[in-house]
Amino acid sequence: MFKQIKQLFAVFDEQQPSMQEHDLKTAVAALLIEVMRADTKLEHDEQRTLTVTLKKYFNLTDTEVNELTNNAASSLDDSIDYFQFSKQINEHCSAAQRIEIIELLWRLAYADGEIDPQEDYVIRKVAGLLYVTHTDFIAAKIAATK
Repeated sequence: MFKQIKQLFAVFDEQQPSMQEHDLKTAVAALLIEVMRADTKLEHDEQRTLTVTLKKYFNLTDTEVNELTNNAASSLDDSIDYFQFSKQINEHCSAAQRIEIIELLWRLAYADGEIDPQEDYVIRKVAGLLYVTHTDFIAAKIAATK
């Protein structure tokens, strides 16, 4: 009986898709892209803000930003949740850096001049996954408006 149970779990483990490991840049870019996509309107201001943010935050060239956003968008399209991205951020960033990432998400959401409820939802969800307290979440939101 135990042998059958072990075989069942072995078959189950073989069928599970392996969770892709992303680097920190891809993880942050994917979450930024998800906020940008959340309101279903791709605004030029949001695209420009995404590019500027990635160039500044990671010290990238235009070509590197294009490659990163393409890879991140592809990874995002293949994902079913945000865990694989938040995991990388949690493993490699301090609490202050995670708060800064939430601020970057808010800045992108504000780029078109308004916060869509879906953008708010995505940022709240990501903040929870990054273990950002509500106080720090609000502080990041306020800082993004300045």
